[in-house]
This record gives sequence, C-alpha cells and structure tokens, in this order.
Amino acid sequence: MPTFVKVFFVYYAVVAVIAVALTVYDKNAAKKGAWRVSEAMLMGVGLIGGALPEFATMKLIRHKTKHLKFMIGLPAEIILHIAVLIAAIYNFNF
Repeated sequence: MPTFVKVFFVYYAVVAVIAVALTVYDKNAAKKGAWRVSEAMLMGVGLIGGALPEFATMKLIRHKTKHLKFMIGLPAEIILHIAVLIAAIYNFNF
C-alpha cells in the first residue's frame, strides 16, 4: 500500500475520532448546561474530513437533528469528500 494511502487512513481515523468526541461532548454539555462546542467548530471538523462519522453520531445520539445546518450541511460535505476522493483516485491512478 502506498505511503499516501496509509497517511490518508490515519488522518481520516484521527479526524473521525475527534468529530465523534466533539459531538458526544456537545450533547452531554447541552444536557448539563455546560460550555458548548460552537456550530462553526462542528461544521469545520466535518469539512476537514469528519462529516460522515459526525453525521452518523448525531443521528445515533439524536443531537442537532432538527438543525438544517447540520442535516443538510454534513451530507453536502460528505458528497464533497466523495467527489474529491474520486478525483484523487482518477488523477493519481490508485
């Protein structure tokens, strides 16, 4: 397996863990009235690669599922990520 592919999977795994952790933390903070993770931070983490695990976590724990920003924005980011991945595979002949 090429080094680039290994780095990609490690990066994706790290971002996925961060996305899930921030989502779960925000859900718990909302229940307790504690400091919350900003919506911009959650969307930003989604944009850098955590959209799919973040969206799945939000659906699973029922967090922010009534916010159109997340229920439309995160799937849009997932589609963007898929398009970039397809373009990378096509251009680099993996």
